[in-house]
Amino acid sequence: MHQKKEEYKKYTEKRAKRSPVLKNCFASFWVGGLICAFGQSLFTLYSSLGADIRTAYTLVTVSLIFLAALLTGLGIFDNIARYAGAGTLVPVTGFANAVVSPAIDTKSEGLILGVGAKIFTVAGPVLLFSTLCGAVYGVIYFLFEIFKF
Repeated sequence: MHQKKEEYKKYTEKRAKRSPVLKNCFASFWVGGLICAFGQSLFTLYSSLGADIRTAYTLVTVSLIFLAALLTGLGIFDNIARYAGAGTLVPVTGFANAVVSPAIDTKSEGLILGVGAKIFTVAGPVLLFSTLCGAVYGVIYFLFEIFKF
């Protein structure tokens, strides 16, 4: 059965199940909002316990990372992410999941060749390019400050 690319594309478009875009956007919105509201409630809690603003922000970030890593380890986060999509990936919880998931998947290969070698397979490119973009931005900012554009 030799089909041309265009014929095959038409065939797959007819057979492919359409994504429920509106439903997916709604799920992403409310779960992401719930995560952010939970973060805000943690901020309020830490502030009421006497933490200054910077410390409270740091505690919120660390708490959300810890909870996302814990839920990933327990296999719960993947189910939430499957339902909510980008709603779980945009906050810092998505980054925690991106680091913990490869570590769990490769733990049977050992600590060095498994976890150590592959822990940043998902998050590594994000770290690399965000650092690179930060450096480029810093140079541009520096040049603008020198030449007073």
